[in-house]
Amino acid sequence: MILYPAIDIRNGKCVRLIQGDYNQEDVYGDPVEMATKWVNKGAKALHLVDLDGAKSGTSENLTTIEAIVNQTDIPVQVGGGIRTMNQVHALASIGVQRIILGTAALTNEAFLNEAVSSYPDRIAVSIDAKKGYVATDGWTKTSDRKALGFARELEAKGVQTIIYTDIAKDGMLKGPNFAEIDHVNQHVQMNVIASGGISSQEDVEKLSELNVYGAIIGKALYTGKLEFEQLVKEV
Repeated sequence: MILYPAIDIRNGKCVRLIQGDYNQEDVYGDPVEMATKWVNKGAKALHLVDLDGAKSGTSENLTTIEAIVNQTDIPVQVGGGIRTMNQVHALASIGVQRIILGTAALTNEAFLNEAVSSYPDRIAVSIDAKKGYVATDGWTKTSDRKALGFARELEAKGVQTIIYTDIAKDGMLKGPNFAEIDHVNQHVQMNVIASGGISSQEDVEKLSELNVYGAIIGKALYTGKLEFEQLVKEV
């Protein structure tokens, strides 16, 4: 299982939102320095989120993302407000390994199909779920589409990786929704990366036992609740 330290970028800074609330954030400094820190602690991949892009639908931190890609020698995946092929091409051109589509994958089928056709090995889709339903637009809206059904549709279109987040758990350090993650993982053949609520060594071990492809860890690393070096040794 691949462990992804999360670097959420807003206004050029590394931040963490509390349950996706743009009015509640903790600031943790420079994203490039943070990326270097996680690499030095043993990270084999990084998960970046352009929070400005997620809210506005336009990439606003591309320079910062490019700096992180250039400074690190490990795969970087990026999500947040990616809604046009120009954005996809821009991220691919600066060396982003995996490009994560969010709301646009749900609402713009033509865009999703073109992205997967252009970069079949590099497109992932983020499924942000609330009570089993897909949430959109930076978590501010909930759709009427079931998360598992959406995952199956994506798999049929050739998407190879999904990032599954239970947004009720994100940033609350109360553990992931193991049952829902396992349910999705058991019913698709694609790579499932779990995100949201991971707060203990036991959480990481349990996700590993569920045989998910990867796990994204955010707040627990920034508050010091978890030590990344120790997690790397155990997984």
